[in-house]
Amino acid sequence: DRLPAGFVYRDRAAPGVRWDARYATSNNFMGRPADGYRVNRVVCSLACAEALISAQRAAKEKGLGLFVFDAYRPKRAVRDFCAWARDENDTLRKALHYPNTEKRDLIPQGYIAERSGHSRGSSTDLTLCDANGAFLDMGGRFDLMDPSSWHFSPLVTRAQTENRELLRSIMLESGFSDYDKEWWHYLL
Repeated sequence: DRLPAGFVYRDRAAPGVRWDARYATSNNFMGRPADGYRVNRVVCSLACAEALISAQRAAKEKGLGLFVFDAYRPKRAVRDFCAWARDENDTLRKALHYPNTEKRDLIPQGYIAERSGHSRGSSTDLTLCDANGAFLDMGGRFDLMDPSSWHFSPLVTRAQTENRELLRSIMLESGFSDYDKEWWHYLL
């Protein structure tokens, strides 16, 4: 339960922000828990937690909330992601998470990073949800490694683009910057 200085459990530091630490479960692109995730809790840097509090306030003003999938990512999980990406025989989740991308291209195309800002606790993956916790339609699932996941993809509807832009504006106003290939990924 003890964390290094400067890190906090998101549920303790940013109450009201919902979460499901997807890499602690099988509900992710690998179809299994990632190495280094022991429990379904999200850890982040104190600075990230403070920025999430600001983003949650902004979302709440619009009748919405934040739903976090990941923040701090252990380096061994990053190595696990890369080993998985290099194993071209494991395509269990291809249809759900990378239907139009060859697995060998996931690292070169920037969908899986060999070094991640998540390992500093300064990045977060999230979406917007309504008061009941239902996700807004962003035009694709979290961790869909596909051009349709790019912030300004022409492959999604106008309403989906507006939902992405709403999330993006909330996050940018709260001090985060975006990653153009993943509508859900923000970093400090």
